[in-house]
Amino acid sequence: MKFIGITGGIGAGKSTVLSLLKENFNCKVLLADEVAATLMQAGNQCFEAVVSLPWPESIVGLDGQINRPLMAKLMFADDNLRKSVNAIVHPAVEKEVLNQVEIERKKHNIEYFFFEAALLIECGYGKLVDEMWYIYATEEVRAKRLMESRGYSMERIKNTIMSQRSDASFREHTDRIIDNSGDKDSTLSQLKAILSEE
Repeated sequence: MKFIGITGGIGAGKSTVLSLLKENFNCKVLLADEVAATLMQAGNQCFEAVVSLPWPESIVGLDGQINRPLMAKLMFADDNLRKSVNAIVHPAVEKEVLNQVEIERKKHNIEYFFFEAALLIECGYGKLVDEMWYIYATEEVRAKRLMESRGYSMERIKNTIMSQRSDASFREHTDRIIDNSGDKDSTLSQLKAILSEE
């Protein structure tokens, strides 16, 4: 079983690629955001540590769970809080992912284990995965997608893309590039070509 990391900038269409992988190959797909959300639920290992950070207001909602939109808003306004949350959550996510990879390896049921996160490179996953894939799309395509799917303004799109790792830097740190600027068929044929070589 191959353990493959999937990364790329906002609007590159990582979700589309993951759907194509799920539908067409014998694999498991895991998303960093989903693992983190689970680990931060009440009763799970990151909940207490995250809640007890010095937030300007309580981030626990009426349902007893972390109010994630509020938490995200407060984190982006305060660099120290953001770093503190990441220092708690990232190592826990990594441990959980490696644990799931180990479980799947022992089962021998799947050929590929795909793990998607925006910050795979920053979090050092290059040393953990067998291969790192970069999902690429031109800036025009990304902007169009973000306007259509999330209603972002051009200014917000530009600022978000500027704040992320550059195309050159993604290429430098990854093993394969999937050009997802076109339609699903063109992306799928690239995936089939790559995975038939493995």
